[in-house]
Amino acid sequence: MISVLRNPTYAKLFSAQIIALLGTGLLTVALGLLAFDIAAGDAGVIMGVAMSIKMIAYVAVAPITTALLARLPRKPVLIGADLIRAAVAAVLTSAPAHRSPR
Repeated sequence: MISVLRNPTYAKLFSAQIIALLGTGLLTVALGLLAFDIAAGDAGVIMGVAMSIKMIAYVAVAPITTALLARLPRKPVLIGADLIRAAVAAVLTSAPAHRSPR
């Protein structure tokens, strides 16, 4: 099973997938912490809406975007998408928390 990692192309793709999954997991945790920071009691509702938007993007927006970007070179498109995602994560982490008095 480990012998497939000797193929350099497969090893690169596999490591990229692992990094992407780690990034997705960390972003989900950060979103949960941000939801709790913004609306402690209603954090579950905020997370539900955020995850619903995420799933709608996966199911509805991704195929349309794929069709629109099919003729562009893949590597720059993927790098650009990663940079946009990183920028969104940076904005979310740097946004000041607006806590309501309790």
